[in-house]
Amino acid sequence: MRHIADLEDLRKLARKRVPRMFYDYADSGSWTESTYRANEADLARLRFRQRVAVDISRRSTRATMLGEPVAMPVALSPVGLTGMQHADGEILAARAAAAFGVPFCLSTMSICSIEDVAAASPKPFWFQLYMMRDRDFMERLIARARAAGCTALVVTLDLPVLGIRHKDARNGLSAPPRLKLANLLDMATKPRWCLGMLGTRRRSFGNLVGHAANIGDAGSLAAWIADQFDSSLNWADLAWIRERWPGKLVLKGIMEVDDARRARDFGADAIVVSNHGGRQLDGAPSSIAVLPAIARALDEDVELWMDGGIRSGQDVLRAIASGAKAAMIGRAFLYGLGAMGEEGVTRALGIIARELDLTMGMCGLTDLAGADASILWRED
Repeated sequence: MRHIADLEDLRKLARKRVPRMFYDYADSGSWTESTYRANEADLARLRFRQRVAVDISRRSTRATMLGEPVAMPVALSPVGLTGMQHADGEILAARAAAAFGVPFCLSTMSICSIEDVAAASPKPFWFQLYMMRDRDFMERLIARARAAGCTALVVTLDLPVLGIRHKDARNGLSAPPRLKLANLLDMATKPRWCLGMLGTRRRSFGNLVGHAANIGDAGSLAAWIADQFDSSLNWADLAWIRERWPGKLVLKGIMEVDDARRARDFGADAIVVSNHGGRQLDGAPSSIAVLPAIARALDEDVELWMDGGIRSGQDVLRAIASGAKAAMIGRAFLYGLGAMGEEGVTRALGIIARELDLTMGMCGLTDLAGADASILWRED
C-alpha cells in the first residue's frame, strides 16, 4: 500500500488520479493567484514557541463548534463540484467526516444533492447557500435543507460576482465534462476516475437540475449559474434568509473588522474569516493576516472561524492561536478525496489531527483552551 505521510502526498496522488479540469478547479486561485499563495505562505511564517518539562501526557484536541462536540475544531468547507473529484464525492466526504467526528458542509453547487447526502450520511450536516436572483428557487432550497435535517446554514457572502479564474477558462470547466478531444485524452489517463463516474448517475449539479426553472442541458445550466449570482446582495437579503431559516446561521467571507461587527450584530452564530481560498479577489490579504484584528474586535457572543491555506494540523493551531475558535478545510480534504475516495478523506483528517496533537504537546499544551498568541514566537 502506498505510504501517505502528509497532505502533500495526498495532493500529488490526487493530481495523478483526477482529470486536469477538476484538479485545477480545486487547486488554483483567481487572476495571478497571489492571494491563493499568500494564504499558505503567511501561515507558514508563524513560528511556535517550544516548551519543555511540561506534563503533556493527557492531551486532547476535542472542542465544540456551534455547541456540538467535535473531535477537533475543524470542519469540511463547502466546495462546489466535490463529486467531480471522485464519484459521489460529497457522500463519501460526509461519511468520512461523520465517522471522524467533525462537521461536513454541503455546497449549493454540489454534484450530490441535499437529499442524496442526507440519505447516505449517518449524521446531520450543514448546508451552504449562495444568494441567487430566483427567490422562489432559494426558498425551496432552504426548505429542502430544513427537511433534510441540516443543523446549520452557511451563507457565503464573497461571491456576488465570480472572480477571474484563468485555469477554469482554459480547461473549459463543465460538469459533466464536455466530450472534446483534449478532455477525452486526459480522462483516458485516469481510469479509476472514469470507472467511478461510469458507476454513478451523479454527474451534474444535483441541487439545481430538476429543481431550478429553465435548466435543460449543461449549456443552459452554465448560463443559468452565470445569470443567477446576485450582485445586489446586501444585509436586507440576509434578513430575508433569516426569516426562512430559524436554525444556526454562519456568515462566511468576512475579511474586514467593520463587516465582522455587522455580522455579529446581525445575529450570526459564527463568522468565517475567508477570502474564498484566494479564488475571488486576487490581491486581497491572506485570511490569517486579517484574523487577529477581527478577533480583537469581537466578543465571545459569536464564534470566529477561519479558512484559507490550512494544509496541516500545525496550521489549525496557528489559526486558533491567532484568535479563531476553529478552522475550515477545503483543498486539504479534496486532496484525500481525489486520491483515495472516502479513505483518503479519513487519512487527511487523521493526518491533521495527529499533527495538531503533537504540535500542542511540543508547545506545552494539553488542551486548546490555552492556545493563544503566547504560543507563537515573535522576534520582538
